[in-house]
Amino acid sequence: MATEIEMRARFDRNTHDRLVERLQRDGEDLGRDDKHIHFYVLPDKLLKVTDNTAAGTAKISLKAGRIGQGAAFPETEIAIAREDVPAAVRVFNALGLEERMHQAFNRRHNFRFRGVEIAVKWSEAWGHHAEFEVLLDDAAGEAAQEEATARIRAVAAELGVDLMSERELAEFTAAFEAAEQERKAGAADAAPTA
Repeated sequence: MATEIEMRARFDRNTHDRLVERLQRDGEDLGRDDKHIHFYVLPDKLLKVTDNTAAGTAKISLKAGRIGQGAAFPETEIAIAREDVPAAVRVFNALGLEERMHQAFNRRHNFRFRGVEIAVKWSEAWGHHAEFEVLLDDAAGEAAQEEATARIRAVAAELGVDLMSERELAEFTAAFEAAEQERKAGAADAAPTA
């Protein structure tokens, strides 16, 4: 199991364009990475079924922890065939997780800059945003996690991007989850009854 040190930022279109221009000029372009994601928000974990439409791959991922509860996320991934994405979603829904499922399409482009992978993204829920990530191996201790966090903060500062605080992330995700529950309840109320 690897550990991701991951931090996020939200910004407007102008900041997005400036960031992409700078990364194309000074970073390593890792390419387009659009994804359709089914994600299950659990109390202390995030389970995802991801169809990577740009790469033609798919996977199931389990992240220990949640956005807004720290920057370190131990993660386990299992590669699956793209045609198995609907079956994986059916399995998780049949296990009682359907109420916790959300779907999103992420337009994203990946870069590497000074040892940090940066996914510059757009989704309906988040708008323009970016994930700054350093992947550590299982044996990495607290010192390595702190160094990775410091590197991400330095890179974001150099690129002129304000990272979200843990509090901002927790508030944003709580508001998103509440809005999704309200939307689902409204859709259920509007459904015709037999």
